Amino acid sequence: MDNNPAEQAAPASDDLKQAGLLVDAWKRIASEVGKVIIGQNEVIEQLIIAILARGHCLLEGVPGLAKTQMVRALAGAMKLSFRRIQFTPDLMPADITGTEIIQEDPKTGRRNPVFQKGPVFAQMILADEINRTPPKTQAALLEAMQEHSVTVGSQTYRLEEPFFVLATQNPIEQEGTYPLPEAQKDRFMFHVRVNYPTRDQEREIIRQTTSAIQTQITTVITGPEILACQETIRKVPVPDHVMEFVLDLVRKSRPDESEALDFVKEFVDWGAGPRACQHLVLGGKVRAILRGRFHVTLDDVEALVYPVLRHRVVPTFNAEAEGITVDGLIGKILEAIPRHREKKIL
Repeated sequence: MDNNPAEQAAPASDDLKQAGLLVDAWKRIASEVGKVIIGQNEVIEQLIIAILARGHCLLEGVPGLAKTQMVRALAGAMKLSFRRIQFTPDLMPADITGTEIIQEDPKTGRRNPVFQKGPVFAQMILADEINRTPPKTQAALLEAMQEHSVTVGSQTYRLEEPFFVLATQNPIEQEGTYPLPEAQKDRFMFHVRVNYPTRDQEREIIRQTTSAIQTQITTVITGPEILACQETIRKVPVPDHVMEFVLDLVRKSRPDESEALDFVKEFVDWGAGPRACQHLVLGGKVRAILRGRFHVTLDDVEALVYPVLRHRVVPTFNAEAEGITVDGLIGKILEAIPRHREKKIL
C-alpha cells in the first residue's frame, strides 16, 4: 500500500467543505492583493502558502518593488493586526520585543516593573529590510518565530495566533547589509525572490500609482478562519513516493551524505536540514488544496523546491568563483533525481 490506513481513509465531509472554502478564499485574497500589486502572482501565492502552512517568509528584492505594500495588502485581506518594524543599524532587541519599565502605583506609591510590549505583538509582522541591522538584533525575532512567544526576564508572553513574520531584505551585495545568521534563515519557510515587473506591468503600475484613485482592500478571511484552515491542511495525505522524492531532494543536497551527488560534494559547503523536508511537505499540502486536490503530488513539491532550498544550500567559494548560483545548484539536484511515476490514490 502507498500509505498507512489513516492516510488512505477518505477525507471527512467537513474537511472537504473547509478545503472548498479555502480555495474560494485564496482566489479572493489574490484578487484583493491584485488591486494594489500588479503582477507578482507567483510571489503572492508563495506568501499565502507560507501563511497557511504556519511558516514565515523572507522576501528579497531591490528597493521599490512594492514588497512592503504587498505584505500590508495581505494583512488587510486577512483581517490581521499588522505592525511594520523598520530595521536600521541602531535598532536594539528591546525595540522589537519590548522592555520592562518602572511605574509607580498611585495608590501605594510602590514602584513595580511593568512590561511594555514591543511591535512584535501583532499577528502579521513586516520586518522591513531585516538585513540592515546587526545579527544580535536580527536574533531577537528567533524565539517569536519558532515558539510564538517572547521571554523578558523570567516572564514568557504568548503571541496572538495566527502569527506570521514576513521579512524583506535587500540583496546582500548592497552596502550597509549584514548577512542573516544561518539559524535565523532556517526559521523562514520560503526565501522568495521578487523580480522587476515586465514592461506592460510597469506601465500599469505607473498608471495606478500616479492617478487620484484610492484602492480599498476588502477583508476576505479572518484569523480564526485561518487557524481552522491550517488544521485542515495538516490532514492532507502525502503518498509514499512523494515523501521519498522529498527525502531525495533534501538528502542529496548535503555534501557529507553517502548519497550526495558528485557536483554537490564539489560545490556545496552546507546542505539543507530536516526542516526543509517539513516545509516541502507542508507547502505541498497547501498547494494541493489550492488546486482542488486532497493529496500531494510531485508537481506540488517541485513547484516549491527553489523557495524552500534557496536559503538552506550554501555554495562553496569555488562555486561562487565559477559563477555557479544557488538556484543553479538546486536545478541540477532536481534534474539528477528521477521522477517516480505518479500513483493513483484510491
